[in-house]
Amino acid sequence: MTTANTPYATFTEANFQRDVLDSSHPVLVDFWAEWCGPCRVLAPVIGELATEFAGRVTVGKVNVDDEAALAVQYGIRSIPTLLLFKDGQVVDQVVGVVPKHVLVEKLRALA
Repeated sequence: MTTANTPYATFTEANFQRDVLDSSHPVLVDFWAEWCGPCRVLAPVIGELATEFAGRVTVGKVNVDDEAALAVQYGIRSIPTLLLFKDGQVVDQVVGVVPKHVLVEKLRALA
């Protein structure tokens, strides 16, 4: 579910099954936190990807401070960590800040 202020979804324990695992589209999930400098560097790219891939890929974020159980469930040890889901399964992972074109290529391969 996206909000009026952001082009990306906010994933929580309450909506993760429906919005990520049961999604008919591939899903990019950004595990992040407010205090994480590299996460803030990546944030504008996540917004751009959400806009550019709207209708083909769902792009969203999980705040690891608010949703610690999801971070534990997916073995998130450092942030930012991006997980790509297709058909409810993790199919790719990126840890740290990477150039936008790297993420675009990964999303194009899934979409």
